[in-house]
Amino acid sequence: MADMQAVRTGPALYNPARSKAGAGWVRWLFIAVALGFLGLFLIIPLLAVFSEALKKGADVYFASLLETDALSAIKLTLITAAVAVPLNLVFGVAAAWAITKFSFRGKNLLITLIDLPFSVSPVISGLIFVLLFGAQGVFGPLLEAYDMKIVFAVPGIILATVFITTPFVARELIPIMQAQGTEEEEAARTLGANGWQTFFRITLPNVKWGLLYGVILCNARAMGEFGAVSVVSGHIRGMTNTIPLHVEILYNEYNFTAAFAVASLLAILALITLVLKSVVEWKTTRHETK
Repeated sequence: MADMQAVRTGPALYNPARSKAGAGWVRWLFIAVALGFLGLFLIIPLLAVFSEALKKGADVYFASLLETDALSAIKLTLITAAVAVPLNLVFGVAAAWAITKFSFRGKNLLITLIDLPFSVSPVISGLIFVLLFGAQGVFGPLLEAYDMKIVFAVPGIILATVFITTPFVARELIPIMQAQGTEEEEAARTLGANGWQTFFRITLPNVKWGLLYGVILCNARAMGEFGAVSVVSGHIRGMTNTIPLHVEILYNEYNFTAAFAVASLLAILALITLVLKSVVEWKTTRHETK
């Protein structure tokens, strides 16, 4: 009798309609919080950048971008990204292929080293390069003897950027290659394909969208890097300033319009990166569902 009474009273204790209404209320609350967070920390600052950049009109905006030091900073940023991204592309593909397709001594050490730039502050990374290649550094006397300059010059900026952006391509490819396994490569080798044929015809086509995703993130970080580059650049105006460093100098000089105008280039880069990232994620999802 007690069991029958519990069955009768059970539905009264659990109301599906009330539970569904409560879940809907919680869902909309979390959506509102997320949208509010995005608006406060993403959309409003983005609008503020463009608002300040165009505050004195389009003529002043474009004049700030075409100023000699600004053009030099843009050029150096593009050169740095043009060197750092391909280097990390080659390294990332090679490292991911080695880690996921082969067994060798030191694999865990390699994985740890790939993650090292994520765990070390960019400022500390730049300081390490100064201690290695600066005038009083480990290799300083040797570089001075051959009249070579790395720190406070373009090579130091490129080295620091390469180090900071090392994990992006590799870390994007490793889980994709691990999920795919080695069956297709083994089948290709059984049919007589050599290593390069297997890589270009089997491995690379299967990871092309993940590879593009990693390259996009790597390029965005290369162009927007501040901490490590700030340490090794020397802040030589018109020579070793990238876009972020040039923005800092303009802002410290109270030239706010020019600072926000140049900063808007990085904001545009961020928006383009988000769009490309979304497209690549959509392509990757479609590829995985086929």
